[in-house]
Amino acid sequence: MFLVSLLKTIGKMVVDKSPKLNYCNKVILAPMVRVGTLPTRLLALEMGADIVYSEELIDLKLVKCKRIINELLSTVDYIDPSDGTIAFRTCDLEKPFVVLQMGTSDATRALAVGQLVQNDISGLDINMGCPKEFSIKGGMGAALMAQPDKAVHILKTLVDNLRIPVTCKIRILPNLQDTVELVKKLASTGISALAIHARTRDERPQHNPHPDFIREIVKHVSIPIIANGGSRDIQKYADILKFRLDCNASSVMVARAAQLNVSIFRKEGLLPIDEVIFRYLKLSVDYDNPPHNTKYGIQSILRDLQMTPRGKKFLQCQTMQQMCEIWDLGDYCRNKELEIFRRGKVGRRKVMPDQIINRDLDDGEIATKKPKTENKIEISVIEDIIEENISFLRCNYSSDVRLFPKSVLYTYANIQNKLPACYETEGQNKLFRSMCKFDGKLYRSTFWQKNKRQAEQAAALVCLKHIGLVAEEELIKNGSILR
Repeated sequence: MFLVSLLKTIGKMVVDKSPKLNYCNKVILAPMVRVGTLPTRLLALEMGADIVYSEELIDLKLVKCKRIINELLSTVDYIDPSDGTIAFRTCDLEKPFVVLQMGTSDATRALAVGQLVQNDISGLDINMGCPKEFSIKGGMGAALMAQPDKAVHILKTLVDNLRIPVTCKIRILPNLQDTVELVKKLASTGISALAIHARTRDERPQHNPHPDFIREIVKHVSIPIIANGGSRDIQKYADILKFRLDCNASSVMVARAAQLNVSIFRKEGLLPIDEVIFRYLKLSVDYDNPPHNTKYGIQSILRDLQMTPRGKKFLQCQTMQQMCEIWDLGDYCRNKELEIFRRGKVGRRKVMPDQIINRDLDDGEIATKKPKTENKIEISVIEDIIEENISFLRCNYSSDVRLFPKSVLYTYANIQNKLPACYETEGQNKLFRSMCKFDGKLYRSTFWQKNKRQAEQAAALVCLKHIGLVAEEELIKNGSILR
């Protein structure tokens, strides 16, 4: 019995002594909404960041997520079962360095999320500094600074019940002594570090930061203090270290400067923005990052260059393929997307109304309800419907409506003295699919579009392909067809 007890004790000691994230002498990617997704975090680590924070994720969304092992991408995905969207995606490459930042106003809910995600991250941070109206109205972010007892309760609950380090991020208060007292209370909870943005809740990037506040705060607590808010004066890696020195902080956290060019973490110097975009795009393709999120990231890098001819072309892009073509990654993107698609990924190409992710199914298997149809045409009695999975992508067409598939088909019908095509559309759960009747035949795309007009254009596109007015090679090249 003694030996068994001893072995259990030793086993517990081994677990308790497992490596934990250290917040001293670190250069850190700050949490940034819409920016801090997996591709940016991985690129920041590649460039030299020591720790990377996720964008702020709200507890109400995370707590209902289902954890999925994504074997196609070698990632762990936290998926909202109500709509299939990915709330958080991570992977083994970043696990030793990633901190998930959470927005919360409730200790019980925060703990539930912490227990859900703690095996996939190395730290959990509570956002107590965000000044945005959404956070404030929800009692989150900077609102917690005005409720220190509540903030302390949340942090203490997490520290006492999680295996990973817990931190928080605040802003300074207008009064230095009030800030010092708040920091003391927060530090007393046992958190592993505290990040401080050197501006008040009402100050913005155009205002000067207050490193003197942080210098004074450091004197009153023993935990690592992470300085944030110096991006305006950070143009190169050495400037990061200078800001840290100005604040006398343990570590430094970089936001805006990293958003503009994540190679700010390179000791060797900044990379040209085209190389940064190329690497970011490649990671976005590798990890199936949503196109709209990738586009936002590139816009942040391009800034004024969005007004150049190439920048304007980029702004018209809607698909990952189109963005990749601009930076010579077209073939790579096409091959990667095809690989993922052929291996069974359920994505936009397979979306149908009423699709849900069922908590009782394994690994994100899709449970599909058959959509109801409101078509006037009785589909069941029609034997000869020509169908293809062709999507109508608005970005492939200029503003000239005469070049749209429906217009091209209408013009063709007039020239050939045939009756114009007619369309009937079925809709369910904000998705639409149309049938095009032309010259005695029926054409339909199996791709469900987001509105009725696009659904009709997709049906016309199927017709145009089969009557030889649009080449399959063109549709494959512009992303309308995946083969």
